[in-house]
Amino acid sequence: MKLLCGILTALTVLAMTPELSAGGKKGDKASVTFHLETEGTDNPKMIFPQMTNGQTRYFRRSPEITLLDMVSFSPFPADNGEGLGLIFKLKPNAANRLAAITSANLGRWMISQVNGRGVDAVMIDKPVTDGVIVIWKGASEADVAILDKELPRIGAENKKK
Repeated sequence: MKLLCGILTALTVLAMTPELSAGGKKGDKASVTFHLETEGTDNPKMIFPQMTNGQTRYFRRSPEITLLDMVSFSPFPADNGEGLGLIFKLKPNAANRLAAITSANLGRWMISQVNGRGVDAVMIDKPVTDGVIVIWKGASEADVAILDKELPRIGAENKKK
């Protein structure tokens, strides 16, 4: 019994210390997610509130598009001076999924998160059928540096790192 308690205690300590279980690597993986607006009456465990366009809106915790859906990216200066924007080229299956999602959700909002921070929100006003998704503002040079480790730049998809 004492051995079991000791093992459980050790496992709990490891689980609560991500740096130990990740081999000391901390924050070196990029994360880009896009979340679709939903109703505030949905299951509270499946949604999160976000201030968007001066109003609290609710978004699905489960992202519609993630970094795994992306082939390449390109940063650009945001028009409003709020950091950088990011253009992402999607894999064909993700491009088809985005076209279906945006067709079915006209008038709803979609927010983007980069490395865990909400950076931009757009209202879906037409279907996105070109396989490209854009974050218009809010990314930083540090975000781009992390993304450069994960994805090639647009136009350099076939070049080896």
